Amino acid sequence: MAVNYGSKRLVVGAHYGLRDWLAQRVTAALMALFTLLVLAQLLFTRGPIGYDKWAGTFSPQWMKVLTFTVILGLMYHIWVGVRDIWMDYIKPVGLRLTLQVVTLVWLVACGGWAVQVLWRL
Repeated sequence: MAVNYGSKRLVVGAHYGLRDWLAQRVTAALMALFTLLVLAQLLFTRGPIGYDKWAGTFSPQWMKVLTFTVILGLMYHIWVGVRDIWMDYIKPVGLRLTLQVVTLVWLVACGGWAVQVLWRL
């Protein structure tokens, strides 16, 4: 005969746990290193920093690829954080799904706009 100790536990969510925790830390580290790289480039630039020098910082192909990678990391970082907020605090499933879809559409639009700006330099 099976013995049932305690009450049956109701688990909510998709069990992302460690993977999302690690993704948040990795993307945050990537963004911090990128910020330090851009600051170092700007600090070691002589003279006033105008549009030409700012555009020159992002004009090499390697910098565009790195910036694109950071943009993707930023979008994933935002998605994980906002999705967790929606899952934790918005209980009606329909509203939560709507907010998640709106968040995804907004993130894709912002990512597209960022890429457009980046490759226009």
